[in-house]
Amino acid sequence: MTRAYTARPAEAGVHQLGEGPVWDPDRQRLLWVDIDGHAVHQGELGTTIRVTGTWRFPAEACAVAVAASGELLVAERETLTRVGLDGTRTELARVLPAGAASRLNDGAVDPAGRFLVGSLDPAQRSGTEVLVRLDGTELTTLDADLTLSNGLAWSPAGDRLFSVDTVPGVVWVRDYEPRIGARREAFRITDGLPDGLCADTDGNLWIAIWGGGRVECRTPQGELLATVAVDAPHTTSVAFAGPGLDLLVVTTAAQDGHPDSGKLFTARVEAVGVPTPYWKPGF
Repeated sequence: MTRAYTARPAEAGVHQLGEGPVWDPDRQRLLWVDIDGHAVHQGELGTTIRVTGTWRFPAEACAVAVAASGELLVAERETLTRVGLDGTRTELARVLPAGAASRLNDGAVDPAGRFLVGSLDPAQRSGTEVLVRLDGTELTTLDADLTLSNGLAWSPAGDRLFSVDTVPGVVWVRDYEPRIGARREAFRITDGLPDGLCADTDGNLWIAIWGGGRVECRTPQGELLATVAVDAPHTTSVAFAGPGLDLLVVTTAAQDGHPDSGKLFTARVEAVGVPTPYWKPGF
């Protein structure tokens, strides 16, 4: 029987396009982005999530990762930027050409501490978007035929990478460690669009369903195990947070005008998340 949970609003703030929650255990803080609000936020968990800091950017802030030192890596519209503890910003790599119609989108840190990020085009051109990996300041292209690159998650052992191409509704899987294997289809979502995702310690995937007002938990083969109802139609991403990695945090977008859209939501779902590795700058 499919388990059913309900997420509750966890903050008063509203984000235009909340995305990419990341738990930083050393500093006991949650990081997330408001892509269209051009901001990275940090907050502390309690009975609610309280914003404790914000970094502003001149254009979209599409994804964030954190190093063991507390420094940030931010995917801006076209480039990857290192944000030092003193606020100093350094461009590490340009992923997209200046003035491109596309922009960067979801990103995550792999088990070795390297950062992966994909791209999207608001016009949703078919088969032109990329998924790249940053190692130090060097970029490697994993995919160059995506429609809308989105969520990324690794199996508990780190040997498989799951990645989302939202418009066709595909969750891809590939062998990842010790070497990257060929991409293959794991399963498809047909009722709503798969967006961000994360993995739990049982190897199951928790997937935000854009347009569906829910998060789904599925096995790596696509079997539906649980749903989390979210009172905001456009759920965007998910992450496990808190000292025990047992609190599911859900980001949402405010595009639909629903009263709670754009807020962060939380839920207890009887699962524990796979820890997110720290980004390793490489220099």
